[in-house]
Amino acid sequence: MKKIVILSLALLAFAFSNAQETAKITKPTKKAIKAAKTAAALPKVDGAGMVFDTETIDYGTIAHNADGKREFVFTNNGNKPLIITNTQGSCGCTVPTTPKEPIAPGAKGIIGVKYATDRVGAFTKTVTVTSNAEGQPTKVLTIKGTVLADAAPAKS
Repeated sequence: MKKIVILSLALLAFAFSNAQETAKITKPTKKAIKAAKTAAALPKVDGAGMVFDTETIDYGTIAHNADGKREFVFTNNGNKPLIITNTQGSCGCTVPTTPKEPIAPGAKGIIGVKYATDRVGAFTKTVTVTSNAEGQPTKVLTIKGTVLADAAPAKS
């Protein structure tokens, strides 16, 4: 009798353990985690707001005449449309592009910047952004890096 009870309990335990539905757990991507943290960390502003993902772009070490295009991504964390009225590079070698349309509340925007990589050596330049953002009508962004000289031709 003991054997029957123990066998019955064992079979019931086995049946219940297999009857449970297993949930598929997926690991979130780094991009999804960063987006969630950024959205949660954005302070809300009464009016237009502007929060950048990063205020400094480091080109690192790049080749002479390499692609010098990069992007500053920002979010309007306010409750009114954000209007960028002007972007100005600190010199002629730094050329920014300005969004033409207003950025809706909660929407993302991009300020493009192109550095002239035909100039060899280290650089640190700024882009000044003028907008209707509440509390910060001007914002200074930074680009930096080093452009390597072309390799000397090998002697024959």
